[in-house]
Amino acid sequence: MPEQAEIQDEWTKIAPEYDEYVTPSNVAIAEQALERVGLQPGMRVLDVAAGSGALSIPTARAGAQVLATDISPAMVEHLEARARDEGLTTLEARVMDGQALELEENTFDVAGSQFGVMLFPDLPRGLDELTRVTRPGGRVLLVTMGPPAEIEFLQFFLGAVKAAVPGFAGLPSDPPPLPFQVADPEKLHEKLSDAGLTKIRVETTNHRLAFHSGAQLWDWVTASNPIGAGLVADLTAEQQDAARTVLDDKLSERSDGSGPAVLNNTVNIGIGTK
Repeated sequence: MPEQAEIQDEWTKIAPEYDEYVTPSNVAIAEQALERVGLQPGMRVLDVAAGSGALSIPTARAGAQVLATDISPAMVEHLEARARDEGLTTLEARVMDGQALELEENTFDVAGSQFGVMLFPDLPRGLDELTRVTRPGGRVLLVTMGPPAEIEFLQFFLGAVKAAVPGFAGLPSDPPPLPFQVADPEKLHEKLSDAGLTKIRVETTNHRLAFHSGAQLWDWVTASNPIGAGLVADLTAEQQDAARTVLDDKLSERSDGSGPAVLNNTVNIGIGTK
């Protein structure tokens, strides 16, 4: 299991690209999740493993008091810059380990994580921490990826690499990579229950992502988390170029050569009450 310092370094390395490519595209799904969790102005909200603010920014826009935490100082800096640019004075960001929150228990109306806690090596501990700092009657929110077969951006990406590099191994399946450890809605429900939450509901929804080119999709996947970058770290420049060319063709086919290609991706939104 990676040490926390190693995890911090990995996320810091990809923070600029993550902020540029990934964060803007994940705001829409955050808005869906916030509607489902019943966000109201004035609520105290915690965002764990916040990245550069895809969940925190729309939460603050809605008038909530937001504390965003992330293990990477670079991610926090990008998040703070986004908040400053929008004049969001109710959003505070701190560097913090989501598996050991330096926060008082029973503090927040909503404690959540979008595409963050799902990546924790010790996901139950991360969920326990979210639950601990939530006030009685408050809600815990977890937004996670669905099954790999239902994630089109990943299937397009892997298919293109396999076409360009026939020996490419792809994703391991047993156990699945960390982003998919609660891809099954029933498994996510079980983990929320194990954390002591009640009135649990897990809904699936479609996260639509638009890509204009193979290069854009490539940058998005390799910036989305260290696992994405690691998948193709050993490819030569020529192999990467060949895969991007295949991606161009696949995206053009999807869009009929007109405008961006829209890829569909199953996402789970899990909510439980403390």
